[in-house]
Amino acid sequence: MGPASRRGAADRQGNPTSGVWCGVDVGASATKVVLVDGRGEVLGRAVLPSGVDYAATAARALDQALAAARVGGRPTRTVSCGYGRNNVPFADATQTEIHCHGTGCFHWLSRSPAPSILPTARRPDPLGRDPVPGAWSIVDIGGQDNKVIRLGPDGRRLDFKMNRKCAAGTGAFVEEIALRLGLAPGDLEGLARAATEGVRLSSFCTVFAKTEVLSHLRKGVPVEAIVRGAFASVVERVIEMDPLDGEVVLTGGVVAHNPIVAEILSERLARPVLIPPFPQFTGALGAALTAMKQAQSTEE
Repeated sequence: MGPASRRGAADRQGNPTSGVWCGVDVGASATKVVLVDGRGEVLGRAVLPSGVDYAATAARALDQALAAARVGGRPTRTVSCGYGRNNVPFADATQTEIHCHGTGCFHWLSRSPAPSILPTARRPDPLGRDPVPGAWSIVDIGGQDNKVIRLGPDGRRLDFKMNRKCAAGTGAFVEEIALRLGLAPGDLEGLARAATEGVRLSSFCTVFAKTEVLSHLRKGVPVEAIVRGAFASVVERVIEMDPLDGEVVLTGGVVAHNPIVAEILSERLARPVLIPPFPQFTGALGAALTAMKQAQSTEE
């Protein structure tokens, strides 16, 4: 047990409803940390590129979150999730990103005053499929994979699907398109909004999609149209994964940096798409809430 773990063990002697609870989401691209109090209110958060040393990155992100929260000492309990959840030495437990994203989204939904948090009737599916009944469809567009998580009215997970076969429709796809166009990823949102229409990118494969981009450039297609087409391709990959029934909530770093993705998805579904505050931190928030609930269950 390292120094951080020993300090955390000393802190865990108090009331589980009054501690500082930590969630760490180690993704393939970014590591996120969220700290919450005993009421589930966010005290501090931090995000860093994951890099190659997940343990060191998680430790730095924790230090930044603690500084932002102005909290001394170490968290009462920590739960890690994500691609590198087993590489967080100071974590007391691990949990899947599916569980944590669902927990984080439901926490926000259950506190939202918007009427859209109420369970809704089935909605038409753009591809004509028969949706599985559910109150909410949580869509997380990550750096290397996408997730569709369906929650019931009480927040329990009904089912989920993940896209792990290739990087098409993920953050990696967006970054590759930016690289091919000689753009910084941060430039894409503005360019897509400047487009009057998008060009279709039909390839599932990121490599073939880059070839399509070159073909469009040779034809003189504006860069703005290609960028918007890339975001539309991300949306199509999500829609093809699973029917999106009920209210749709979009999370992840891609939508955090490119909210136009939510607008394109909303147009495709012909209904509003919800984005929680700080959508990149939903998994880390769910992990922090899980840490708090685990401690409360132990005390009961």
